[in-house]
Amino acid sequence: TFVHVDMDAFYAAVETRDRPELASVPMAVGGIGMISTANYVARRSGVRSAMPGFIALKLEPALVFVKPDFGKYEAAAREVREVLAEYDPGYVSASLDEAYLDVTAVCAARGLGGAEVAEELRR
Repeated sequence: TFVHVDMDAFYAAVETRDRPELASVPMAVGGIGMISTANYVARRSGVRSAMPGFIALKLEPALVFVKPDFGKYEAAAREVREVLAEYDPGYVSASLDEAYLDVTAVCAARGLGGAEVAEELRR
């Protein structure tokens, strides 16, 4: 049983973890030139990853830009990877926020299905 982990809006989630006041405002990681990702508040206005920031501002004039901090995202990804390794020590990391896990042994040992393991990982 394989699980694909893709942490949507990962950079925005890390920024919100560190600055909870950003949770309720439209926020994007990046700048006027390009956005890496946006939180769900901003996405309701049509703001998306890999969108030029100047276009995002037309869609959401109240958009708050947060400068990317890749060192912080790498540290957060290491924390997540420690959890992933508990489920599959040989997982394959595709990027900071994406991985592939073989959870067959976990499913068998704990009598769980793949969907149940995936739900555990979400928490």
